[in-house]
Amino acid sequence: MSTDTEALARSATKFAVPESLWNDDVAADLSPPELLLYRSNLLGSDLTVTNFGGGNTSAKLEGVDPLTGETVDVLWVKGSGGDIGSMKIEGFATLYQSRLLELEKHYSGPDDDDKMVGYLPHCTYNLNTRAASIDTPLHSLLPFAHIDHVHPDAIIALAASSEGEAATQEIWNGKIGWLPWKRPGFTLGVMIRDYVKQNPDVQGVMLAGHGIICWADTAKDCYEHTIQLIADAASYLNEKLGDAPAFGGEIVAPNPERRAIAEALMPKLRALMTGDRPKLAHYSDDAETLEFVGSADFERLARLGTSCPDHFLRTKIAPLTLDPERLNDQAYLQSSLEDYRAGYAGYYQRCAGPNDPAMRDANPVVVLVPGVGRITFAANKATARIAGEFYGNAINVMRGAEAIGAYVALDEQEAFNIEYWALEEAKLQRMPKPKPLVGKIAVVTGGAGGIGAATAARLMREGACVMLLDRDEAALDAAAAGFQSEFGKDVIRTAICDVTDEAAVAAAFKSCAVEFGGCDIFVANAGIASSAPFEETTSAMWKKNFDVLAEGYFLTARSAFTLMKQQGEGSMVFIGSKNGVAAANGAAAYASAKAAANHLARCLALEGAAHGIRVNTVNPDAVIKGSRIWDGDWRKERASAHGIDTGKELEEHYRLRSMLKRDVLPADVAEAVYFFASDMSAKSTGNMLNVDAGNAQAFTR
Repeated sequence: MSTDTEALARSATKFAVPESLWNDDVAADLSPPELLLYRSNLLGSDLTVTNFGGGNTSAKLEGVDPLTGETVDVLWVKGSGGDIGSMKIEGFATLYQSRLLELEKHYSGPDDDDKMVGYLPHCTYNLNTRAASIDTPLHSLLPFAHIDHVHPDAIIALAASSEGEAATQEIWNGKIGWLPWKRPGFTLGVMIRDYVKQNPDVQGVMLAGHGIICWADTAKDCYEHTIQLIADAASYLNEKLGDAPAFGGEIVAPNPERRAIAEALMPKLRALMTGDRPKLAHYSDDAETLEFVGSADFERLARLGTSCPDHFLRTKIAPLTLDPERLNDQAYLQSSLEDYRAGYAGYYQRCAGPNDPAMRDANPVVVLVPGVGRITFAANKATARIAGEFYGNAINVMRGAEAIGAYVALDEQEAFNIEYWALEEAKLQRMPKPKPLVGKIAVVTGGAGGIGAATAARLMREGACVMLLDRDEAALDAAAAGFQSEFGKDVIRTAICDVTDEAAVAAAFKSCAVEFGGCDIFVANAGIASSAPFEETTSAMWKKNFDVLAEGYFLTARSAFTLMKQQGEGSMVFIGSKNGVAAANGAAAYASAKAAANHLARCLALEGAAHGIRVNTVNPDAVIKGSRIWDGDWRKERASAHGIDTGKELEEHYRLRSMLKRDVLPADVAEAVYFFASDMSAKSTGNMLNVDAGNAQAFTR
């Protein structure tokens, strides 16, 4: 093992020991509900404390009954589907505590768990529309004012180990109790309540395979109690782990070319995924994953699957593992995916009952490759990323569990019962219909300019992920920052790229493959413009226009074509020009280069059709507002060619020249691009669409 690899392994084998981040100055001015939110956000902002979307917090607070005006006890608890790290005050469900306690009259045993969820809306306080979560009984049935239920890796490592109960006793000397596995619901709440009654001195309860629940009299004490328990568990596990290699030691070292391997592999796997919509991918080669996939115990533990329900729901029952020596064998990859889907179908058939929902997507979520890392697939980029993070949590859990005993995975039938739980199915059915381009990946050249940025925004608005390419780093960064603010960080990536640089173009598309998984939509937009009388057109001007507008389109389209051919479909949209179909006075170099690009699109449409690749062209005219091209010499040159000034008179000239007497804006061009990128034009290829407010000279024929 190399020195670098040893350092990597050492860094991966330790659990983070959290410290209190409570700030009395911040807390001093907060109301009781705001203190609950503050506590929740502190816990959820640290992924060593709980997973994204996992865990829940509560407080029993006084409120005023809006009907009677009487003071009542109100349970504030994280609502269904929320994330305690990012939630706002409206993310809490509020329920009458007295009514929650009366629900036990309707409970006769574990078979009533689903039925009991139906009663929760009848306990709603003040018409709060936030749905209560399945874990609400864990908070309502316990008498404590403040309760935290979290799923930190160090805690679940204890909860998922054959020696977890003994370790719990050793660490806390009876102050923390232990309950066997039971899925979330009213029965689990009753079990915890009864356990605490029988053991009044306990300060929390470890839930096997699940997490921990603990409590205190104040918000601060509850937060710090939770942090201390996690720190205790982490310190204990770190001592047990010592300096010995985890998972039986390394047998496959991290491959120094692993990112390049992932770049080539991810589009292949994505193309082999079945389903109505393409999937988005996320790649990670973090230290924990590389340590795990390269270890002697990797295959044994990977087959066992995950333990905590939070992990399982995000990652499926088990990952797909691949032989790193056979990644270039397409038949092997195809059979591996087919075998995984067949195995998932067998799992469904073994476990499903007559009233269970139909089998869902059988494709793997997590793909693990020794020496390379972890690739996760999902319907959108955020879900793929989060699934990867959850499997990273599962790796940590397995490491800790194996350090003190044997890792214990979730029983297959229990796993199925959670995955196909009627309550989970109802939650899925309530989700809004996905936007038209969800699952699609777009590459837009000249992405920081007017048309490029407007196009990127239009595609992201419909659900696409976008890789922006531009040679102007400052403009690219500014555009990306704006998009991240509007659409989130998951859906936008950038690469500095001069489209005339063959190596830079190839690198940009490889980056897109490893960031998202492939390319479904390509918009060739990067451009320049030059104007001069023909006799004053230099060879340098001619070459520059053809370098960007012809060869640049060729180089970028070729890289896109390669990815799309591998996937079996795709849509290319060339941003042409009115001057590509109509002669232009004083712009021979520009117009000729645009005409060359237009004809390249026709050739690609002909060649790409056999591979499901559509190629169409949008021909704008005089897109002045918001265009970087019109900010420079082009404005002066075209004004001179028409004998007018460069100010408002130029814009007026182009507006009045059009048949509709209207300005053409970047957003107008973006609409046309979206049409060709979407399924609205699924049967259109080799077409040109003019966006010029009407110009008879440019009519295609």
